[in-house]
Amino acid sequence: MDDIRESLWNRAVDQSDYGNTANYQSAVFEQYKLCVEMADRVSARRNLSNTFFLTLNSAIVTVLTTTLHDVRSPVSVWLLLPGLVIIISMCAAWYVLVRSYRQLNGAKFAVIGALEERLPAYAYSLAEWKALGEGRDWRRYLPLTHVEQWVPVIFAVAYLLGFFAIVL
Repeated sequence: MDDIRESLWNRAVDQSDYGNTANYQSAVFEQYKLCVEMADRVSARRNLSNTFFLTLNSAIVTVLTTTLHDVRSPVSVWLLLPGLVIIISMCAAWYVLVRSYRQLNGAKFAVIGALEERLPAYAYSLAEWKALGEGRDWRRYLPLTHVEQWVPVIFAVAYLLGFFAIVL
């Protein structure tokens, strides 16, 4: 947190540049609101990308089950392998994207916490975290990104198992 504090505050600007403390506090609060809004937008983009990948994987599973259900003769491994590589790569990209969004939001929340040090309350960074039990009990709070990271892995494993079931 010390690194964040060091890089957060502009040493060339202080309260005297704003005329009075109220104007300075207002500017800090406006920046805080902007940071919270941007963190929310990252979460919205994460949800949109998850919807895209979930829809795409659902369509792939639908096409595969209807197409392969009607196939009576053995299917060549070499015919299926390129498709499997593409699908597994897509799942890997989805996993990395979810992880990247988690890291990005983690950094945004750390900055928000540092900004709250100059505000009257730690409502977003500390109080909310305390209310959630600080993540110690998964029944009280399970971070969505922890669940999200398993979905592409589950699809990838299902695709691999399906591939081996068809081939063998």
